[in-house]
Amino acid sequence: MNTDKLRREYSAQNGHLLEQNVATDPFELFEKWFADAIAAKIDLPDAMTLATATPEGVPSARMVVLRGFDARGFCFYTDYESQKGRELAENPNTALVFYWRELDRQVRSTGTVEKMSAEESDAYFASRPVSSQLAVQTERQSIIINGREHLTERFQQAEQTYASETIPRPPYWGGYRFAPNLFEFWQGCPNRLHDRLCYTLQSDGTWEMTRLSP
Repeated sequence: MNTDKLRREYSAQNGHLLEQNVATDPFELFEKWFADAIAAKIDLPDAMTLATATPEGVPSARMVVLRGFDARGFCFYTDYESQKGRELAENPNTALVFYWRELDRQVRSTGTVEKMSAEESDAYFASRPVSSQLAVQTERQSIIINGREHLTERFQQAEQTYASETIPRPPYWGGYRFAPNLFEFWQGCPNRLHDRLCYTLQSDGTWEMTRLSP
């Protein structure tokens, strides 16, 4: 299949990404862009690609959901014994990518992850819909199962088990916080002359901004 017919031009509808017009702190710029994505009614603006790797450098990537961010980093939740959980335990070096096609914008970041506190994970788990809590109790993520019927049966068992009691957060499930050491903000522009601003964390905690060629 030739996919070249899908080519399209970028319009820079939101203007150029210029050094003099953006915050010196990348978290401030990310917050603005994230708010723009919500205002544009983009479907799943909180979806992000999470890339991990084994200690030998074998990579893998998947979509996960951003569940909050602040100056400390980006938060997401998963099974600690899933493939990504095992890889994060062995190699905490990680990368994230956000892509908001309707705005012709992309943010990528590299950094390291660490587990969030049990208290933070408990609080988030308790805030989830009951069906989502039950899903965590249904089966361990990434294990091989015999068929969809297995999931249905396990979910029904969990419903019966916790029909009249609080659903506990299992110890194998919880949150991670991704602490960035690099951000790259990409704005699509006409003629493929895209804007790319890179923020690199310095040893004193400040960020150095540079422009990259498209």
